[in-house]
Amino acid sequence: MEEIIIEEFVQNSLYRLDESTRMNTISLQQLSEEDIWKRPNGSLNSVGNLLLHLCGNITQYVISSLGGQEDVRERDLEFETRSGYSKSELLEKLNETVEKAKRIINDTKIEQFIRKRDVQGYYFSGIGVVLHAVEHYSYHTGQIAFYTKLLKNTDLGFYDGQDLNLKNE
Repeated sequence: MEEIIIEEFVQNSLYRLDESTRMNTISLQQLSEEDIWKRPNGSLNSVGNLLLHLCGNITQYVISSLGGQEDVRERDLEFETRSGYSKSELLEKLNETVEKAKRIINDTKIEQFIRKRDVQGYYFSGIGVVLHAVEHYSYHTGQIAFYTKLLKNTDLGFYDGQDLNLKNE
């Protein structure tokens, strides 16, 4: 039974990571190279900073902690960067990071999902690590979508062709 629950958890986590990647890709298609590094005001990050931050967070939580690799994250640099990456380079970096994380999540054994570990000053099980990475990715994906809609005044069409008014059966 545990294996079935873990498999369901893994499949839903991978799906959610793919959904955020899909939405970020759509948002980035609407933005120009200049838009990527714009900061609307001093308290907000650019889309470029958010993408670097997502890569850092997913790397620290999933690739390093769950995957057992060295934690080399430089979090402050994710927000201090003001340029140096094109839109396509950022999207490639994000895709590579997410794909590596998905492989690790998919290959993780039940014992690793249950084992607790220190991550960024917190104490999480492997399940907690994945939950954090997925929800954190989704949270910033929403910010990127909102900023894109605000800047471009357009519907991003995330759910084109789907009837979201269907009732549960």
